[in-house]
Amino acid sequence: MRILLIDLASAEYLLAVQAFDVVLLDLNLPASTQINAPMASGLSLLKKMRVKGDRTPVLVLSARNRTDERIAGLDAGADDYLGKPFELNEVEARLRAILRRSQGADDLTQIGRLRLNRQQRRFTLGDETLQLPAREFEVLWELMSPPGRVINKRNLSDKLSSFDESLGDNALETFISRLRRKLEASGAVIRTLRGIGYVIEEEL
Repeated sequence: MRILLIDLASAEYLLAVQAFDVVLLDLNLPASTQINAPMASGLSLLKKMRVKGDRTPVLVLSARNRTDERIAGLDAGADDYLGKPFELNEVEARLRAILRRSQGADDLTQIGRLRLNRQQRRFTLGDETLQLPAREFEVLWELMSPPGRVINKRNLSDKLSSFDESLGDNALETFISRLRRKLEASGAVIRTLRGIGYVIEEEL
C-alpha cells in the first residue's frame, strides 16, 4: 500500500506520474515545500483528480468536521472522511475498508491451498505460513486483490517501483517466476496473458 501525504504541489506532480493504491488527504496542505508557503485546500486537489478521471481511493482527514464540511468532501469525490482528533488504528481500518471496496476484495481470499488474510497481512499454504521477500509479497498481494482479475504489467511495475527506482520488466518477470515455483502443487497458478499482464487462477 502506498500512502501520499505531502504538500499540494508535490501531490499534484506525483499523482500525474505515479500510480497509488490510496491517497490519505489532509484538507489543509502547504501549497509547496518553500519556507512559509501559504496553506492550500486539499479539496481542490481532490476535485482535480476526479475531473481527470482519477479514481484512486481517497480518505480525507480534516479538523473541519461540521456536517456541511463532511458533505462537501464526500460530494467532491472522497471515499471516506475522518475528522480530527482520530486514533491511528481507526485510520488504518478505514484505509483497509476503502481498499477492499475499490478492489472488490474480502479480508480472506483463497485459491486452492493458497490463502490471503488481509488483516493479518499473511499468506498461508494449507496450515503453513508462506514466507516471501517484500517484493514477491507485494506482487502476490496485487494478484490476489481479488484473484481472477487481470493485472496490467505496467501498472504492476509502477506500484512496485519507488520514486527513485523503477522496476523493469525483467525484474518483474523474475518475481513472477519465483512465485510460480513457490506455488507449485498449491492449486493456484499465475498465468501470463501475452501483451496484457498476469492473472492468478485455480489450477484445473
